[in-house]
Order: sequence, then structure tokens, then C-alpha cells
Amino acid sequence: MNANPFIAGKEDFNFCKLIAGSEGTLCFITKIKLNLVAAPPKNIGLLCVHFNSIDEALRANIIAMQFHPSASELIDHYILECTKENAEQSKNRFFVKGDPQAILVIEIAKDTKEEVEQIATAIEAAMLAAGYGYHFPLLFNEDSKKIWTLRKAGLGLLSNLPGDEKAVAVIEDTAVDINDLPNYIKEFNEILDKHNMNAVHYAHAGSGELHLRPIINLKTAEGNKQFRIIAEEIATLVKKYNGSLSGEHGDGRLRGEFIEQMVGAKNYQLFKQIKTTFDPHHIFNPNKIVDTPSMNSFLRYTPNQQTPTFNTIFRYHNQDVLQHAEQCNGSGDCRKSYLSGGTMCPSYMATKNEKDTTRARANILREFLTNSNNVNRFNHKEIYDVMDLCLSCKACKSECPSNVDVAKLKAEFLQQYYDENGVPFRSKLIANFSKSAKLGSLFPAAYNLAVTSPVISSVIKKLSGFAVKRSMPKMYKTTLEKWAKKSLGKSLLYLAEHNIQNPKTKSQRLKTVYLFNDEFTNYNDTEIGIKAIQLLEKLGYNVVIPKHIESGRAWLSKGLIRKAKEIANTNIALLKDVINSENVLIGVEPSAILTFRDEYIDLATDEHFEAAKSLAKNVFLIDEFIANEIAKGNIKEEQFTSNTLHIKLHGHCQQKSLSSANYSKAILSLPKNYSVDIIPSGCCGMAGSFGYEKEHYDLSMQIGELVLFPTVRQQPETIAIAAPGTSCRHQIKDGTKRVAKHPIEILYEALV
Repeated sequence: MNANPFIAGKEDFNFCKLIAGSEGTLCFITKIKLNLVAAPPKNIGLLCVHFNSIDEALRANIIAMQFHPSASELIDHYILECTKENAEQSKNRFFVKGDPQAILVIEIAKDTKEEVEQIATAIEAAMLAAGYGYHFPLLFNEDSKKIWTLRKAGLGLLSNLPGDEKAVAVIEDTAVDINDLPNYIKEFNEILDKHNMNAVHYAHAGSGELHLRPIINLKTAEGNKQFRIIAEEIATLVKKYNGSLSGEHGDGRLRGEFIEQMVGAKNYQLFKQIKTTFDPHHIFNPNKIVDTPSMNSFLRYTPNQQTPTFNTIFRYHNQDVLQHAEQCNGSGDCRKSYLSGGTMCPSYMATKNEKDTTRARANILREFLTNSNNVNRFNHKEIYDVMDLCLSCKACKSECPSNVDVAKLKAEFLQQYYDENGVPFRSKLIANFSKSAKLGSLFPAAYNLAVTSPVISSVIKKLSGFAVKRSMPKMYKTTLEKWAKKSLGKSLLYLAEHNIQNPKTKSQRLKTVYLFNDEFTNYNDTEIGIKAIQLLEKLGYNVVIPKHIESGRAWLSKGLIRKAKEIANTNIALLKDVINSENVLIGVEPSAILTFRDEYIDLATDEHFEAAKSLAKNVFLIDEFIANEIAKGNIKEEQFTSNTLHIKLHGHCQQKSLSSANYSKAILSLPKNYSVDIIPSGCCGMAGSFGYEKEHYDLSMQIGELVLFPTVRQQPETIAIAAPGTSCRHQIKDGTKRVAKHPIEILYEALV
């Protein structure tokens, strides 16, 4: 209303402002013209000030704003605690010193770095003079990007609180003048104390708009009551400070009923008149902003709604399977394009279908586990259909800010679903890969003829439900187990067969390394396994293959996790007294060796749980092990060629989720004149057996075509292609006709 003709001499009334604030309740927009603003200065620094209390941080924020920063963002201790357990964000908290109750991230953008440093120094001096802050790191470039990534992950991280108590969105958009913010928050917390409640504080301190999320269990009648009481009392408090209930986002159904209290009865009637004038039949977003029903009548849960105790195979630690699915807060990080980088979610990147997002899978599971009349609440074809295109790439475990592990949820669902509906033949066939591979290894030439013959292989694929266009992996002429028995020596064989720790049998050896001979390396990628052993021996290590069985990865991939649990606990029992910080276990195939770090902990019995956690700390991808030895100075550049080679590296999905492709890059960069670029390719599309299955083949290739295939095709033959994963190398060959090598093969060939 602050415009002409309401106030003479002001700017002309602009309908765009009215429509922008209407939350889609007035009209449907078909075309929008955006106004552009100038890009910020190139030199941006983040001053990350640590405080002992929220109040101290907010009072220091007033000082910070006197220096006109481009942003001032608050991160409180609840979020900082959540970052400790988040695989992705734990890497981004490198700047945190001690356990601050709050951190203020102050962004300073200037034309030169020197100007940024001068202002940061002045802010620090002013805060210290006022007695605020105890640590003032100033970060630039890539480091500053990590801070913003951590800050933006705050909303998702809040979903990781264990149990049914969650930081809920009820009054999270309140805004007051920054000078009033400390006193407003003080009174806000006094109201919470009165109700024996706590809240999360984070976000836009610089604009007086903190995201405040009380921790409430909305599944209970008491929680439902608290939800409404807090909304009512905080609305009154905001009114006292002449603030806004919706400082950043909309009013909608959550805050709509409080609008009349905030703007007054007369203005509220004007809102209603405008709504009726624009939309007389109330077609557009009805019951938003005006005529909004009670804010606690649209909740997902009915107070004291009962859900059963779920008898699951996986361990869910401080929660159950439903609570894990409920961690998804719908933030939509899984809807990003392949242009944004990262891996999550490969099927959505290709299809652009909401049904294929990570959040859709969490939501469908949450819906039926909460509201189902079936005794087995997993027994719904609707869940199966939505889960179908999950590649189990594990990217959501690290990239989702809420850490919703949909690959784990899918495996759990499939086992429970199969209990009611039976296990498909193809799933049994894939799960039993080790048995069929063992038979094939008896007659490798005959097996390879069958899978490469156009006629015979087509028949096999059609009968098995595999894609006719997909090539099949061949057997090596021998197994790694057989080769090792002939090549590693009798003394080492005895130690391996009896799981006896090896004293340093050769004084020149650095240490003994235990190699996990996974089923894929044993039968298909035997040559890579051989080169891995030979590489380690030539670098000065004893290599022992300890007694163990298959990894269970094939069983896990098809959701047959009861059998996977048997395998996991057998391997834990066999290896727990052998593997430790001095005698580590390494593996060649990422998806196999990383089961020790991931699924084995969740599948371990109570008897083996502590042993599983100990094993997880001492199990490494061979790339990780060698990179760590390089860092210790045990493996040196001069042991390798001085020839020149440029390498394009595609990281394995589970490697990127549970480890890092940077380890592969590090070992390939060791030879003096080798250079490595990581392809920003996300998932290759193969994902174990997914790309072999006839109904998934086209999507598998479509995912490969997003980034990986075009990048590989663009490379001249002089550029080497590297990929640690068996399925990744197979996908690259099928999609581009180029042969990708395991990083270990390239490093072995680089030995002097």
C-alpha cells in the first residue's frame, strides 16, 4: 500500500508485488520476466566466528552488520553436532574449533583479497573489544564453498535427530529487526523453557530472520498440542516486536490462520476482498492465506497413531526402519541435474520423473509403513514400482543432507516383500553369482564361448531376463585363489589358511597386507587381482589372502539380506582376530570390500557388532591403502616411470559415497609425469546387475550418456581411461568401445 495512488508522490502501484506475495492464490502465471542484478565482487571471504552462546552470537551479529557484509548466517550446536555423523558434512567442518554453541558465518565480498582481510580484522577487533567470540578463521575459495555447503545442509541434517522427536517447521520463518533479535530470541527461548522444550536456531541472522525449529514429537497428542501452543505464543511475541511470521517463505496453511492477528482485522478483510475479486470461485490454492483452517489439522500423523514394531533384518541403531524413512524432509536435493555434479539420484537425472527421486522412495515407504491394513506393511506393489529404478548406488547415504540410505531401505523392503510374494528366478540367479561363477571357472573356455556366441548368449539372456544387447562378463583362465596357491609361497599359504598373523618373514618387507579375494576379482577380474598382488610385493609388502568367504554383495543387491547377514557374520568371525590397525584388510572391487564399512555393521549380530565396527576401521580399498602409504613416505615417486600419461578417472559410486575417488587420483598422480582428471560423471548406470536386466538396460545406457560416455568418446587414444569398479569398466566398454583399466593396472604398468 506504500505506493501511488494510496500515498501521493510514491512509486506507481506494481501488481507484480501483489501477485508475488499471493502464493499462487490469485492467478496462474504463464510467463515471467526476471530482473538481473550485478554479480558480486570476485574476492569473497567467510569469517566464521565461534561463540559460547546463541545470545553472544546475535549480539555480535549487530557489530558485524555495521561493516556491511553481504551475508551473516548462524549455525547452532544442534546442526554442528549433526555434521559429525554425516558422511559428507563431516568433511566440511574442518574449520570448527572445539564445540561452539554457535558459529556466525560472515561473508565479505570486495574487489581485492586485501580489502576482505582488512574488514575481517576490523570485525574481529570490534567483537573482541565487546567480549564476543573465541575463534575467527577466515576462509576463501574452495574452503568457503565447503562452509556454505555445510550451512545449506542444515535443514536436512536436522532430520537426523534420533527417534520421533524432530526439529519441526512451525515458527521457523519469523523475522525482526536485527537490533531486536537478541532480546526476541531471549524471550523466544524463555517461552520454550516454560514448556520444557528446546529449539534449533540457524540461518539468516544478518536479516533478523532465524529459522527456529522446536523439537517436538508430532506423533503424540502432547506433541500436537505443543505444536499449536508454540505457534500461538510466538505469533504474539513476533507482533510485540513488530516483526513478520513469514520473513522469507510463505504463510500457507501453517501460518494462514495467524495473518489476521499480524495485519489486523481491517487489512485481513482487504485480503479476502482481493482474493474474491481475482478468484471468485476460489480455484487457485484455496484455503491458503485467507479462510485457512486450524494449523494443526493438516499433519501427517494422527495423535497417538499406532504403528507396529518392525521385525527387520538390518540394524537401524537409534531408530527403526520407519523412522529412517522419515528422515527425508523433502528438501529435493535428489532432484538436481547431472550438471550440478554429484551422483544422487541417477535415475531421476535421466528420467526427470518425481517418482524416480530418492524422496519419492522414502515417501512411498513412509506412507505404507504408517498407513496400511496389511499384516506385512511392506507387502505393497506400489512400493515395489517406486523402488524399482533405485540403482542402489549409495549416493544418498552421503549426498542427501538427511542421510536417507534408500539403498538400505530398498534391500530391506525387497526381503520383506519377497517373504510374501516369493523370490524371482533372476534375483536368485544373480544372488548366487559365486556358485555359478565357481562352476563356470571349471571350464572357462566353454563358459566364455557360451556368453560371447551371438546365438547361444541371446538364448541365455532371454531365458534369464537379461538384456540381449548387453555383453556378459567372461571368466579368466584361472581363479585368483588358484594362482595365489601357486605363487604366494607355502609359508604364506599356511598363514592364510589358518588365519595366523604373519611375523615379518623378510626383513626388507615393510609390512604384511591382507587381501580380500572378492568373488568378482577371483573369477572375472583375476588379472587385476594378480597385478595388485605383484604391485604390492614389488613395492615391498607381504601379501596374504586370509580365510574368508564371498562378500555377499550380489545377495545384498537383490534384497536377499537374510543370506547376506549369514555371510557377513561368517566373515566377521573369520577375520575379527586377524585384522587390526597393524594388519589391515584391503580389496580391489569397491562394492565388495566396502560392505565391511557399511552393510556388515548393520547386519552384524549383537555378538559380532563390536567386532564389525572394529573391522570397518581397518578395511581399505587398495587405492586408499596405497595413497596412505604414499603419504607416509613408504611408496615413492622414483619407484615409477618418468614417462608422460594423462588419465581420465571415473569413480565408483560406492567409492564416492563411502570413501573418495581422490584416493584413486592420488595414486595415479604419483608417477612424476602422470596427470589425472576426475570425470564429473556421477553413476555410470550399471550399478551391479541393474544394467544387465532387460527392463533397465535402456535407462542404464541413458544414465551413461549424461556425462560419462560423451566424455570418454571425446578422449584421444593417448588418454587412458581408469575406473575402479568392475561394472563401471564393463559399462564403459559397452557404451563407448573403449577399455577402461583399474587404477592398480595403470600403476602396476608404471613400475620402473
